[in-house]
Amino acid sequence: GIKIFSRTGYKLPDSEEDEIEGLILTGKIRDIRPTAREIGKARRIEDAIGRYIVFCKNTFPENRSLEKLKIVLDCANGATYRVAPIIFSELGASVTTIHDEPDGVNINDHCGSQHTEDLQAKVLEEKADIGLAFDGDGDRLIAVDEKGRVLTGDQIMTICAKMYKEEGLLKKNLVISTVMSNFGFGLALKKLGIKHAASKVGDRYVLEMMQSTGAVIGGEESGHVIFHNHHTTGDGIIAALQLLSAVRLYRRPLSSLARLMKLYPQKLVNVEVKEKPPLDQIPAIQEAVQEVEGKLKGKGRVLLRYSGTQSMCRVMVEGPTDELTEKLCLILVETV
Repeated sequence: GIKIFSRTGYKLPDSEEDEIEGLILTGKIRDIRPTAREIGKARRIEDAIGRYIVFCKNTFPENRSLEKLKIVLDCANGATYRVAPIIFSELGASVTTIHDEPDGVNINDHCGSQHTEDLQAKVLEEKADIGLAFDGDGDRLIAVDEKGRVLTGDQIMTICAKMYKEEGLLKKNLVISTVMSNFGFGLALKKLGIKHAASKVGDRYVLEMMQSTGAVIGGEESGHVIFHNHHTTGDGIIAALQLLSAVRLYRRPLSSLARLMKLYPQKLVNVEVKEKPPLDQIPAIQEAVQEVEGKLKGKGRVLLRYSGTQSMCRVMVEGPTDELTEKLCLILVETV
């Protein structure tokens, strides 16, 4: 796909992308004939890698170091394969890297933030303190603790939000997630005395809400985490540096910090649909939702929404136990 950014470094809003798409699909783009002066110039930045390394390192506090910390990096055979090992080692960490040999085809191939099995095994093998998995384009981060257990984007944000609040950096005392974030995320933030708001699914909508509210931390469970005091978009390396800053500040293993948030069991099922009538106008579905919510007794939640790109209705239930969550989700799936 193609991502278009404005001159301010932000992704274009949907309305502007739709306008550009309309010009292309209708053929009107051929009637737009700007001169060379109006188009502008393309410039090559020869030292882009060096600039980016310095930029990332500057997001890590000067009074902290990664010395004596053993880190395993999974670079997903993608964008971070060269710079990530340099950044973390120059900050003092002992770095082991896997999936750092891109060939143009193997990007994200059974590796990276969506396939953490190799990273989990390597962390245990190396007796490392932490594992960090990026995705192919480097904007996503998933972490692995010293026991080989995965931390989601929600858990990463919880840890960083606690640190930001205590250091006076959490503007508006607010964190933004999406409606798909784990039920335990909001509970954890409430316990920390931090406000929480949820946007539509997609990092662009998270960022738009961050801009409108003034929040500096926002992201998705999948690992797209934005630190708006440092960048205008998600960046896996910057997110990793904020997480490592918290590990250093609290002097606790990552497994201990992960317990700040309880992950609730979640069941998500995609149900094929022929049409997409408003869900809140279908009595049978509303009755089923009320039934399920009654059985959850406030210890979970229900979310039904249509896919924006497929003929699917996404049914999600979170609850206190795997068995109950599975059972209640089935009720909704059969109703849909």
